[in-house]
Amino acid sequence: MPEGPELHLASLYVNKMCEGVVFSGTVRKSEVSKSPDVPFTCDAYRITATSRGKEVKLTLTPIKSDEPKQRAKAGQAVQPMDIVFRFGMSGFFRFTGEDELPKHAHLRFYSKEKPCRVLSFVDPRRFGSWHPNGTWQAGRGPCIMFEYESFRENVVSHLSDRAFDRPICEVLLNQKYFNGIGNYLRAEILFRLNIPPFVPARAVLESLESEDLFGNQKPVKNEISDTKKKAAKSGVKQETADLLRLCHTVPLEVVNLGGKGYDPQKADYSGFEAWLQCYYVDGMKSIRDHNGRTMWFNGEAGPLAPKDSKSPKAKKRAKKEDDHDYTDKKKAARSRSESTAKKKVKQEGVTKTPKKEKEAGSTRKKTEKTREINTPQRETRTNARTRKSSSAETTAGPKRQNVRGTR
Repeated sequence: MPEGPELHLASLYVNKMCEGVVFSGTVRKSEVSKSPDVPFTCDAYRITATSRGKEVKLTLTPIKSDEPKQRAKAGQAVQPMDIVFRFGMSGFFRFTGEDELPKHAHLRFYSKEKPCRVLSFVDPRRFGSWHPNGTWQAGRGPCIMFEYESFRENVVSHLSDRAFDRPICEVLLNQKYFNGIGNYLRAEILFRLNIPPFVPARAVLESLESEDLFGNQKPVKNEISDTKKKAAKSGVKQETADLLRLCHTVPLEVVNLGGKGYDPQKADYSGFEAWLQCYYVDGMKSIRDHNGRTMWFNGEAGPLAPKDSKSPKAKKRAKKEDDHDYTDKKKAARSRSESTAKKKVKQEGVTKTPKKEKEAGSTRKKTEKTREINTPQRETRTNARTRKSSSAETTAGPKRQNVRGTR
């Protein structure tokens, strides 16, 4: 899932690719997407992008012309429009030729040049969204990377809220206070500080101040600060470092790496995978939190860990091996298993049908025998009845004649 660093890199990608490019016409939406239409039409406009936490804003700015005829055209946009994007699970931007459109390009901006090029918002899983004439979402806090002072003050001044009664790993995903933190960032931050994920968030953060005393120094990674905290209530065995500061510096490290290989044309994840120390790293533990999200950690989970929770690590690896291994060996094994299964089904069908036919034949023979046995009896009974009736008629005939004769 794209997090704060990836969305910032997406904005840098748009600014780099769209620099000097003039776009024209209407903004087109795919027929499959349920997001709203973008009511923007202009003969010539430019596109710029900015990011804030887990949101990206595209600004469509019309290019002013000195000719009065172009000004008088009806339906043409005159004022800039902001479109706020949220990437969901798999959203990203891509700039390609018109003949090379990605499969899941759900919103498209066409350039005025020939051959035409297209800036597309690609979202294969369709969890992302966009909002025309939108603003930054009101419920989200300041950005962890580029609004560090206000982010820090927002967290420290609201420690009395009920949200901080929850475990620190779950609070880090609360975008009201940690706008831009996601699943892999929380794992890496807590791992560097040796903080168990399921300790009360207030116990970890209440000793911190609204001002960063080390703001002018180099970013810290594994250093332990002078902030002291007792371990009886919190479950933290050692003095905790400034967690809020690492929420600012660790995402910036990812930005310098290039994120999760954001460039859509290359998609190289090797640098990002080498940077990871905890998230999806062999030897680390994983557990589902109270919201169902997988938490990666090392050591003890903490006193607020969910009871009877199982690690989804083995299941995930099994699914990946079954679903995403497309090597020749795997294909051959699958074809063999499928062929053997089909043979078994055919053999079972062949062996079962004679039994059914035998049973059906035996039942037919029985019914025929019973019919043969029953039909002669019925015939003999009817014959006897007819004989009796005929004999009675013969005997009754002469008696009547005699009676008439006597009369």
